[in-house]
Amino acid sequence: MPLAVGAKQGVIDKHRLHEKDTGSPEVQIALLSQRISYLTEHFQTHKKDHHSRRGLLKLVSQRRRLLNYLKNSDIQRYLGIVSSLNLRR
Repeated sequence: MPLAVGAKQGVIDKHRLHEKDTGSPEVQIALLSQRISYLTEHFQTHKKDHHSRRGLLKLVSQRRRLLNYLKNSDIQRYLGIVSSLNLRR
């Protein structure tokens, strides 16, 4: 299930770099993290939903690639997004 419009706009507003920013790595990582947390809660009650689990793994991989890109291009932005989203790395 996709994020509600208000929730998605709130995430974008919190992590954007400028007024019309919707596609920076920080925004993409934040949106992926929201979807990952939603699916993680979904799997607490639907343990045998293996089709959605594959989608979750794809989302986690995409977020990992974006984090690696940000880490290699600008370490300060990487550390900022990791600390604001409370990610392990």
